[in-house]
Amino acid sequence: MNLHQFRFVQEAVRRNLNLTEAAKALHTSQPGVSKAILELEEELGIEIFARYGKRLKRVTEPGQQVLKSIDVILREVSNLKRIGEQYSAQDSGTLSIATTHTQARYVLPEPVAKLRLAYPKVNVSLHQGSPDQVARMLIDEIAEIGFATESIAGYEELVTLPCYEWQHVLVLPIGHPLCTKEHLSLEDIAKEPLITYHPSYTGRTKIDHAFAARKLQPRIALEAIDSDVIKTYVRLGLGIGIAAEMSVRDVLQEGAKSELVVRPAGQLFGQNIARVAFKRGVYLRNFVYHFAELLSDRLDRRLVERAMIGTGQDFEM
Repeated sequence: MNLHQFRFVQEAVRRNLNLTEAAKALHTSQPGVSKAILELEEELGIEIFARYGKRLKRVTEPGQQVLKSIDVILREVSNLKRIGEQYSAQDSGTLSIATTHTQARYVLPEPVAKLRLAYPKVNVSLHQGSPDQVARMLIDEIAEIGFATESIAGYEELVTLPCYEWQHVLVLPIGHPLCTKEHLSLEDIAKEPLITYHPSYTGRTKIDHAFAARKLQPRIALEAIDSDVIKTYVRLGLGIGIAAEMSVRDVLQEGAKSELVVRPAGQLFGQNIARVAFKRGVYLRNFVYHFAELLSDRLDRRLVERAMIGTGQDFEM
């Protein structure tokens, strides 16, 4: 047996048992992938996949155990490569970060800039996506570190640690009747057309749960994944916005010039926790630990190392 066979099996599962797609991803031929898998099954004396004709239909029970071992083996191969990179070039390489647009736009610029000062030979690659996509990029080892609010804590393959708390804010056009009201309620907001995040982004689930708990049906006029889009459409008068507090710093700095008014909404929608994530069991280079420390004063190398090997307390705020 060999690593090529292991990679072919792993990629076949990632591609929903489509060997043609697996072959494309691995830059080889479909018959070559099929032959390698059959040879591995013959050597192991089991069927990894159940078949219908020549098509793979599902992973067998022994195949599930084989996949777990393959994942461990290939992860450790990746770790060996990282260890080699770490000690052959201590302060250089590429840090791949998977994150959402809001974090990339409003939170990460300062930590990234500080990392580049500390490690000028380290390049940074940002991969943006939904929280679920962030998790998948970590699991598939496209990225070494992930940063998001929702969903990433729900994957057993990942280690996640809390970084900071944040709340939503209301964004209103100057002159809107609600600007003069001191205490805004969910009932007030539910009457207005709302501009906020797509359901999988930036704490949207907290917003939906808050309205549902009061048996209110909000009027969602527009959904976006980009906080700047929310602010733009609020300025155009399409409704009032619900955005992340870190995305309105420019509005607070500009004041009346921004044409917008910001009101805190944590009392309406609760607090959110941004979390950093790593794939469980992977080897982290020195500058990855350093970047984690730059993200939050709650994080340090010892804490991350303890979390990665599964020791210590439950890591919550």
